[in-house]
Amino acid sequence: MIVVMQTGATKGQIQQVEEMLIHLGFKTHPIYGEVKTVIGAVGDKRLLNTQLITNMPGVEDIVPIMKPYKLASKELKQTKTTIQVDDIIIGGQEIVIMAGPCAVENEQAFYETAYKVKEAGAKILRGGAYKPRTSPYSFQGLEEEGLKMLDIAREETGLKIVTEVLDTRDVEVVAEYADILQIGARNMQNFRLLKEAGASGRPILLKRGLSATIEEWLMAAEYIISSGNPNIILCERGIRTFETATRNTIDISAIPVVKELSHLPIIADPSHATGTWKYVTALSKAAVAAGADGLLIEVHNDPTRALCDGPQSLRPDKFTQLVDELKAVAVAVHRTI
Repeated sequence: MIVVMQTGATKGQIQQVEEMLIHLGFKTHPIYGEVKTVIGAVGDKRLLNTQLITNMPGVEDIVPIMKPYKLASKELKQTKTTIQVDDIIIGGQEIVIMAGPCAVENEQAFYETAYKVKEAGAKILRGGAYKPRTSPYSFQGLEEEGLKMLDIAREETGLKIVTEVLDTRDVEVVAEYADILQIGARNMQNFRLLKEAGASGRPILLKRGLSATIEEWLMAAEYIISSGNPNIILCERGIRTFETATRNTIDISAIPVVKELSHLPIIADPSHATGTWKYVTALSKAAVAAGADGLLIEVHNDPTRALCDGPQSLRPDKFTQLVDELKAVAVAVHRTI
């Protein structure tokens, strides 16, 4: 539910309402607006003494939240959430591009790619140090050694870092190096990991599960917000369908649907969605046109030798061309790159 405070309600009155809600067994999430403050209260509504709350000084109304994802819903927060990583704002006017190889493989290739994606216009460098692979015999990542390479690349280029965390046991070490923690599609409903990653305090990039509905995806985000971390970036990366022409089927419609249902920013990953570099440019444009707040694109200096997902990776020159072409699409939807 939402407790709507009156215009001009004092901090003391807001605090008293919060304390009462907590006493009644609710978790509170105040949102301070320019005109009014609302308090999101999550818990068993049977515990609520409605008359007690509505009679408290400064309270205007109590409004139920109908969606099961209470904290991620626009019913709670009408204004867009923006995620700030130093001077980078995700969910604002600028479309933020995150780019880099699927996996950190070796120093020379990784640093070379990092410099090239920055030169092309990327603001955040992606690279996997821990790699979830279908086969146990595939390259599993360099783990902490890869994180150290990411750290050096950040120092050298000034790019911020997003990298995946796979296990609750690794959250602390990954959070030590990364600016943004990625929760991959296979872990979207790993609820212990969602809680642990949320508790790290780092912004979370939450990928949609392989066959997850939008509601299930937003419920996964709810786990992170309920742990005290509202800084979530949703990522549409394609879902599993009957179609075999591409690796997955990117759900472009998910972008405007999420914008309608939630205040959280959403980006798209056309690389994993298609599995083929030839389609990345077209789907990147479609995602921007549909309202995506950013893109997550795989770029490798030599995809034919990549240890992971080479066929879907753009070469640096193709990535540069993509960013240039995206600028016109961004202008058409009143955004910038």
